Amino acid sequence: MSPSPALGRTFILRIGHRVYRDSRVTTHVCLTARALGADGVIIADREDKVVESTIRDVTDRFGGPFQVKTGIPWRKAVRDWKASGGKILHLTAYGLPLPKILPEIQDMTYDILIIVGSEKMPGEVFKIADWNVSVTSQPMSEVAALAIFLDWYKNHQEFDREFLDARLRIVPSKNGKEILEVSD
Repeated sequence: MSPSPALGRTFILRIGHRVYRDSRVTTHVCLTARALGADGVIIADREDKVVESTIRDVTDRFGGPFQVKTGIPWRKAVRDWKASGGKILHLTAYGLPLPKILPEIQDMTYDILIIVGSEKMPGEVFKIADWNVSVTSQPMSEVAALAIFLDWYKNHQEFDREFLDARLRIVPSKNGKEILEVSD
């Protein structure tokens, strides 16, 4: 179930991923994006086949659709996104507060590319973004900022979302863990 027929596609662009240092956090960016209704993640500039494989495995087991691409230069990803008519949103502590800017963002049907960083962001990102958005105006984890943004943007409907072609489903439980194998 999609949160609103008016919302376009949502992809995350991860800039500054360092394979030797950031693979775990980038995996969490991807898992968060997938669970909260994004359509995919682009990991800029560096290929990371381990992250790709991990996220494809989760999507194969727990459903999708969800895409992950790595190694695309970030400037090319932004240029291609804008050329297709999409908008760019940059999550940063220095942006406009989410509650104030959210109605403007939700009142459109454009596809949105959400930029989250790992290293210090290049200054030009602030200029190319259609929106620079802050979650708290405080330094915070990009995973947390992404989760909060997607939750608000998708109107808190992640519990109603169904993932297609899932082989496994988590059964909500007060005590313990239960996973259901889904048969065709």
